[in-house]
Amino acid sequence: MTRAIRKLLVIAEFLIFFLYELVLANLRLAKDSLRPTRDLRPGIIAVPLDLETAWQIIVLSNLITLTPGTLSLDVSPDGKVIYVHAMDASDIESVRSGIKRGLERRVKELFS
Repeated sequence: MTRAIRKLLVIAEFLIFFLYELVLANLRLAKDSLRPTRDLRPGIIAVPLDLETAWQIIVLSNLITLTPGTLSLDVSPDGKVIYVHAMDASDIESVRSGIKRGLERRVKELFS
């Protein structure tokens, strides 16, 4: 498989993944908004980064912000940690691993 075809497949997989995550996040947000009692625990979560370039961090930051229920707030000066506000941070490790295994891993693949 040529490099160009492989890159197109990575981009297509990324788009499908992100659209799926976007729909899920919207449904979760709608469900949480319509519930009469809200058990949400918002919080700010530090997510360690394995990304190497500023462009990768910028793309990740924007993707986090585009996903309903999360907002990227800041990146540490050394670029090793991103701070994310989550509408429901009751399971911090779940939010952190969702970003690391989902978005961050795929952003790395896009830039490799």
